[in-house]
Amino acid sequence: MRDPMSVVTDAFTSFLFGKVETTRLPVRTSTGQAQAVYLPTAAPGLGDSGVIIGREVYSGKGYIYDPFQLYGQQLPAPHWLVLGESGNGKSALEKTYVLRQLRFRDRQVCVLDAQGEDGVGEWNLIAQALGITPIRLDPTAALDLGIRLNPLDPSITTTGQLALLRTIIEVAMGHGLDERSGFALKVAHAYVNETIVERQPVLTDIVEQLRHPEPESAEAMNVAIDDVRAWGLDVALVLDRLVDGDLRGMFDGPTTVGIDLDAPLIVFDLSHIDRNSIAMPILMAIVGVWLEHTWIRPDRKKRIFLVEEAWHIINSPFVAQLFQRLLKFGRRLGLSFVAVVHHLSDVVDGAAAKEAAAILKMASTRTIYAQKADEARATGRVLGLPRWAVEIIPTLTPGIAVWDVNGNVQVVKHLITDTERPLVFTDRAMTQSSADLAEDDALRAAELEQEQRAAAFMEQHLPDLDGSSESTVA
Repeated sequence: MRDPMSVVTDAFTSFLFGKVETTRLPVRTSTGQAQAVYLPTAAPGLGDSGVIIGREVYSGKGYIYDPFQLYGQQLPAPHWLVLGESGNGKSALEKTYVLRQLRFRDRQVCVLDAQGEDGVGEWNLIAQALGITPIRLDPTAALDLGIRLNPLDPSITTTGQLALLRTIIEVAMGHGLDERSGFALKVAHAYVNETIVERQPVLTDIVEQLRHPEPESAEAMNVAIDDVRAWGLDVALVLDRLVDGDLRGMFDGPTTVGIDLDAPLIVFDLSHIDRNSIAMPILMAIVGVWLEHTWIRPDRKKRIFLVEEAWHIINSPFVAQLFQRLLKFGRRLGLSFVAVVHHLSDVVDGAAAKEAAAILKMASTRTIYAQKADEARATGRVLGLPRWAVEIIPTLTPGIAVWDVNGNVQVVKHLITDTERPLVFTDRAMTQSSADLAEDDALRAAELEQEQRAAAFMEQHLPDLDGSSESTVA
């Protein structure tokens, strides 16, 4: 109990000078405990220019990403790797990203669509919405004058043609060409290009020349003609599969006329090709090289090349080498390569580990959706992710991913608009009942009837419109 004199003294002092603050003893604590008294902080974003992806989970801020805007300042390369198990939102992210990129006038996208749904590729809905016809590569349809891509297309340089032929053969054989087989292929290719000028050379010409080499080919190396024929026999047998085997019709003729490479979106529908067959990496190699020489041009456009099931590319040493060159030159020509893979172990533990590591190194952006704990740890080691990110990857729910943009690591929730949702919804076969499908068909029929009525009304009441007037869309 305080004595009366002290009470009177304190009261008088407070009256003259105001209330005296209490002096508190210092408290010893750790930074881990003391951080709770500070306001929450979040990592800085990537800027406010580009394509909105969604919301950063911890801060709630909008998350905006665009490799073309970030290149040179925050990104050393515009290439992007997307990882994660099925059903976690990879496909929805890719599709909304492409749709939002196409809002910019100087963007163009090409997609290799290796996933199938309802007998067509899963990008078919988006292509239809944009008024684009996918380029469907199908061995059965090719026999009935379907789409063809010629590996000897004159738009591809002779060096590119020879490199592509070697890649096709090496992928099919599972090993590199020896010097003698490579020589036989080189002289056959040179002879075909020199002698066939009135039309596009085709693979049949190469096979025929390998089976019946010219004497000049043998004389050039001072060897017997029978030796040159023997050296090229295995090469001829491999190429014959593209001409007269199970892959015939897609590559054994001139390139189909009318493929629109100026469209904002180009979709190669590979869904009718067996994803586990040797045809898929061969097909991707041919498409990739053909696009390199026909689609990618120094015209100031920003191009996005998105490959589904990209392990077909990265896991083959020979195909990976072709794409590695494409990625190096792509930075100079404004190309962003997007590779979609389920598991990193699909590519880093395969025969092309060296080539895969080189491509992964060029991918400065990595997006990782939910994976099992052991796969997450392996992914973290390869990509150099921080420990906290590796620990939360197995706990991520669909639509949420860890984004690593050249060391800027954040957790992002992907947001889909109501307009985009019907176009990116790819699991209807598992989630919709027959009644739902019937209802969708009825709605589409009603919408079509409404459009036809509107068109008839416009034709009847506004006959003077000729489409020449200008309009502004807000």
